[in-house]
Amino acid sequence: MTRRDLLFGVAAAQSLRLSAPQHNFELDAEAQVEPGADASIRFQSARGFVVQISSSQPGERAKTGSLLGLRHLYKQLVADREWFRINLVVRQANAQVRLNGVLVADYTHPEPFGAGTLELHGPDAVFRGVRVKKLPDDARNENAPPPQTDALAQKLQTLAAQNYPVVDYHTHLKGGLTLDLALQHWLTTGIGVGAAVNCGLGMEVREPAGARKFIQSLQGQPVYIAMQAEGREWMDMFPRDVASEFEYIFTDSMTWTDDRGKRMRLWRPNEVGVIPDPQEFMETLVRRTVGILEREPVDIYVNPTFLPAPLDKRYDELWTDARITKVVKAAKASDIAIELNDRYKLPGERVVQAAKAEGVKFTFGTNNAGASDLGRCEYGVEMVERCKLQWSDFFVPRPKGDRAIDRRGYPSR
Repeated sequence: MTRRDLLFGVAAAQSLRLSAPQHNFELDAEAQVEPGADASIRFQSARGFVVQISSSQPGERAKTGSLLGLRHLYKQLVADREWFRINLVVRQANAQVRLNGVLVADYTHPEPFGAGTLELHGPDAVFRGVRVKKLPDDARNENAPPPQTDALAQKLQTLAAQNYPVVDYHTHLKGGLTLDLALQHWLTTGIGVGAAVNCGLGMEVREPAGARKFIQSLQGQPVYIAMQAEGREWMDMFPRDVASEFEYIFTDSMTWTDDRGKRMRLWRPNEVGVIPDPQEFMETLVRRTVGILEREPVDIYVNPTFLPAPLDKRYDELWTDARITKVVKAAKASDIAIELNDRYKLPGERVVQAAKAEGVKFTFGTNNAGASDLGRCEYGVEMVERCKLQWSDFFVPRPKGDRAIDRRGYPSR
């Protein structure tokens, strides 16, 4: 910033109220916050646009860098009591926020923000090297995402504003979906990213080195890093110290071996074959599912209550109340969240209601096959509305030391 363009320059302060900048401006500063701080940057304060400067307020899902109620960062990127750089650029109807150079919010409002006061609010924070620069009146972000104004976008924004963790914890970087595209999806829609890699027999990653390579590739990025534990062999393939490097682990009950020794993947009709006795199949499926939830140290049960093609049209009949109860009680006993899955529209509403009554947590999840089917949590939003799920009903990844694999470990052989 040149001296000619500089509107304000402040060496260090806790709270500042600066006279009104032009409607296009750039703010650059360093900040440090105390644990539990209630700090923020506010601009055009009559409208209440707020950049969160806190990551450890009890119960608050949005982390430092979030444009509150509009675009949230759910993964903590900067630690308490450590200095970090924050940059806010407002151009016409677009606002961008960067933390240490990483873009964490890129929001386009339906109308220009306009001019107004600019505040750096503490007192549990210290700001230093504060500089505010006037930008030209016609300055624009030529790559700004379009405003999201359809009904679903409004619902997602409302959920975020009400403290729901709007994160797709089941995003796969495959089939043409690159990390850059996944991040653009988040910046455009406000849906956070939980990037997962398939780990298991015959899967994308089959050895510890591949798991570590995936984790390393996402270090420092504003995405959660997850393992999809495939098949029942995964604990034999990935030592506990490797699996514990992921921020959460999820699995499903779509791969198992029946009482006759037949291993099958339920989404592959050729492996399932003919099901001569659906009731016997269901009893085995429920036993296997309960066993997985009791034995495997996972944080989320995904693709929940999936049935193979020969049975899926009988879902409501075959998933009886007794079977549902066994599964949700097992999930609750092991403190495992249940996914609201977009791809398969699972689980059914009766399962969601039973799980809610049992006190089970939920997550949003797409389970995309590529770039073309990355959803917007449509089914999850529908279940929130129909089952009256509250923000406190939703899972958030726990810190290292308190994850399922830390609490439960691997079962003894």
